[in-house]
Amino acid sequence: MSAPASAAAGTPASTSARTPARPTAGDAPAQDQDLDQEQSRAQEQEQDQASRLRRREAAALLGEFRRTAVLLPLGEDGSPLTAEFGGIQWIYAFSDEATLARFAIARGEGAREWAYDRVLGARLLDAAIPAMPEPYGVALDVGSEGEGALFPPVRGIVPDGAALDAADGDPRDVHETTDGNGEFAR
Repeated sequence: MSAPASAAAGTPASTSARTPARPTAGDAPAQDQDLDQEQSRAQEQEQDQASRLRRREAAALLGEFRRTAVLLPLGEDGSPLTAEFGGIQWIYAFSDEATLARFAIARGEGAREWAYDRVLGARLLDAAIPAMPEPYGVALDVGSEGEGALFPPVRGIVPDGAALDAADGDPRDVHETTDGNGEFAR
C-alpha cells in the first residue's frame, strides 16, 4: 500500500488541531468594540449605583422631614405662605426660626413679625396637602444656600390622591377641588 503523496512529502493531508491565530490589524476594531462595551457596562453600573445612592439619600431626607416639626409662615389671612414655581404650588416650610428669619430678610421683610404654625412634616404631607384645592409640594428652607429641599406632590411623598402622578394613571388636574369632605372632586 502506498501513502498519500502529501504524507510521503512529509506534510499531513489534514490537520485536526488548529493553531491559535495571531491578532492582525483587522482584529483591532473588534477588540476596540469589546473594550467600548465593557466601558459602557462599567459606566451603566456606576450610574445605577449613584442613582441608588441618591434614592436612599432622598428617602432618608424625606423620613427625617416626616419626623420633624417644621415652621409654616402664615400670610395675612392666616393661611400658609405659598408660591408657584415650575407650574406647581409650594408651601414654604422652615427648619427653625433662624432659617425663617433669613428667608424674611432675603424678601426684604425682615422688620415685620412673622406669624407661623409649627407642624409635624408627616402631618403636612399626609393631611394638609391632600386638603389643599390643588396639588401642592413643600419647599423646605427656601433661601438657605445648599440646605433647602423640595418635596413635590408625587406618589411616595404625598398620598396618591393628592399626587400629580396618581396611581390610577390619571394625573390630577391642577384645578381639581375638594368636595368638602377632603375628597377630590373632578
